[in-house]
Amino acid sequence: MVTVNQQRVPRKRTYLMCSPEHFAVEYAINPWMDVTAPVDAELAVKQWDRLRETLVGLGHEVHLLTPERGLPDMVFAANGAFVVDGTVYGAQFKHEQRAAEAAAHRAFYEEHGWRFIAPNQTNEGEGDFAYLPDAHGGLILAGHGFRTEVAAHAEAQEALARPVVSLHLVDPRFYHLDVALASIDDENVVYYPGAFSAASQKVLAQLFPDAVIADDEDALSFGLNLVSDGLNVVLNSDATRLAGKLKAAGYHPVPVELAELKKGGGSVKCCIAELRH
Repeated sequence: MVTVNQQRVPRKRTYLMCSPEHFAVEYAINPWMDVTAPVDAELAVKQWDRLRETLVGLGHEVHLLTPERGLPDMVFAANGAFVVDGTVYGAQFKHEQRAAEAAAHRAFYEEHGWRFIAPNQTNEGEGDFAYLPDAHGGLILAGHGFRTEVAAHAEAQEALARPVVSLHLVDPRFYHLDVALASIDDENVVYYPGAFSAASQKVLAQLFPDAVIADDEDALSFGLNLVSDGLNVVLNSDATRLAGKLKAAGYHPVPVELAELKKGGGSVKCCIAELRH
């Protein structure tokens, strides 16, 4: 008899990350950021290094973006662009404190020969976009409500030639799609319904009847800010209940401690952009 675990097959991924050597909480642009809470920059780098080593140890390829002084949130590399099948839809950040990050990401992609499409609409890359290549023929889920403008969803659809489903985020604690929802393989997701409008919850339930459903505790521990290769799910070590749910669904949870980066309002996925050739 085949167990559910044997049906999960990991697929090698290519990721982009940026060291937090300049990481600090110097301003507050989400509810998690507290400028009075000290950040241990050395520990942040150690925790980030462990995350990078975990991905490499799982067989994935990790490219590195050079961090720039004065851009303390550059460690959250997911926000700089969104890549599907070799085409890059660039970011345009909502807050001026992060605006210069977009140029650093664009330079990386252009230097490496990617097809780059510059945005006209405010969007924060993979922070608000998720791609599921085997769901309904290839589907992009896109969040709006706090950072990304809904007009960017139509722009992304034109840039990437994939259908985009708009999802309305309604809880400021879950200001990006990637803290409320994640792909756990090429056709399924895990998400926290409370982060979404009632209508968006219905859309998600229709599209993903077999989704793993997270609760408040899972979401508030940044458990949904994860990356998965289809079997191995790298997630915040605080999200023990969600790890149990994923294990029961046949996935292999890989917990990583990222307490320092949580002070900036991010966790595993925020640190990782996926490069989809």
